[in-house]
Amino acid sequence: MTVTTAPHDLAAEAASALLTRAGIPALDTAFVLGSGWASAAAGLGELIDEITLAELPGFSKPVVEGHGGAIRLLRTPSGRVAGLFTGRTHYYEGRGVAPVVHGVRTAAAAGARTLVLTNGCGGLNPEWGPGTPVLISDHINLTGTTPLVGARFVDMTDAYSPDLRALARTIDPGLPEGIYVQFHGPAYETPAEVRMAGVLGGDLVGMSTALETIAAREAGLGVLGISLVTNAAAGMTGEALNHEEVIEAGRDAQDRLRTLLSGLLEVL
Repeated sequence: MTVTTAPHDLAAEAASALLTRAGIPALDTAFVLGSGWASAAAGLGELIDEITLAELPGFSKPVVEGHGGAIRLLRTPSGRVAGLFTGRTHYYEGRGVAPVVHGVRTAAAAGARTLVLTNGCGGLNPEWGPGTPVLISDHINLTGTTPLVGARFVDMTDAYSPDLRALARTIDPGLPEGIYVQFHGPAYETPAEVRMAGVLGGDLVGMSTALETIAAREAGLGVLGISLVTNAAAGMTGEALNHEEVIEAGRDAQDRLRTLLSGLLEVL
């Protein structure tokens, strides 16, 4: 008979292993670095430790190019401790929803009260060219699933904290904001699906973030979501989509992303 550890218990085990390995009492904040973001965070802060995620309970090696497989623990200029997850598990990998949000739950179990979720996405607004970071004001979850099990009634009215968005604008006043639509993936959205997302009110389309935000709000974390527009969404320009342009857009926007992440580490 196989005994499966409950998701929240597994997160507690991972958090304990993380804190013990690093020799720290708790995390204060956590960042999940999506496609195009990890390179911009390299060298930020005072490094306490870097731990391969696959060494911690419940984690596995990322499978997407452009995602790292570690958590970097940094001491911020204010003396707080931040955990930077350089990769994530996506729902389309077929492992179920619990592994997708395991990093978020681990960060919460380790004491973090604020979570910064980043991603690379397709943009519907023609004014947001590749390399534009956009604050997420809300999301639409089109995955058909949720990390919540049972009677877990979580308020999602301000899923993405208005206060944290205002704080981000003190670092980069030009940041626009929009609504993010999470699709299942891994196929890119069709032009018809992109048009549907626009009719629903979406400005950004991608394959992550919404499920993690739901889990974060269940845990009581304040969430700041930031999308990097890596390409125009399918059908907007007639050009074919590929993952290489996602990586390239991240490289091209590295200076702006680095300034933003560095500023957030100072104020969170």
